Amino acid sequence: MTSAPPRSVCVYCGSRDGADPAYAAAAQAFGTALAAEGWRLVYGAGDVGLMGIVARATMAAGGTAFGVIPEHLLAREVGKRDLTHFVVTETMHERKKVMLTNADAVVVLPGGAGSLDEFFEALTWAQLGLHAKPIVLLNTAGYWTPLAGLLDHIVAQGFADPSLKALVRIADTPEAAIACLRIPTRT
Repeated sequence: MTSAPPRSVCVYCGSRDGADPAYAAAAQAFGTALAAEGWRLVYGAGDVGLMGIVARATMAAGGTAFGVIPEHLLAREVGKRDLTHFVVTETMHERKKVMLTNADAVVVLPGGAGSLDEFFEALTWAQLGLHAKPIVLLNTAGYWTPLAGLLDHIVAQGFADPSLKALVRIADTPEAAIACLRIPTRT
């Protein structure tokens, strides 16, 4: 059995713009592309960094956005209250659960420790068979190349089956990430 293209895409990304202007440009392009596909953005509800850029681009292009933010980050991440749906949770754990369960796919743009935490949780849940959602690393300017190498190392050192790598697709451009999401997955 195969799954259809997503209706909602969970985007994990930085609450900062990052050092390379290509990151912001890719976030803008990806948000615009989500709206063009008619797919809903599910994200961390911040209005700062790449989070804010992808959300503003999605909404400016006529798309919808479902934002989820824990109470303690409302001020720090400038909770974006003009979203289609805005949910405030008590904890980070609850935030991640609500985001992943309300999405059909995951795309990880450049980000820091929080984005890595979210990526590895989604990957672990897929490895354990808790979901079969596509996971795509948007490798803007080679940002995730070291992470792909780490996944290779984990497999090579016997800490994961080679099937782990099949759970992650790597796309170098927003257009390639969208194309990855159009590919049906086995469920």
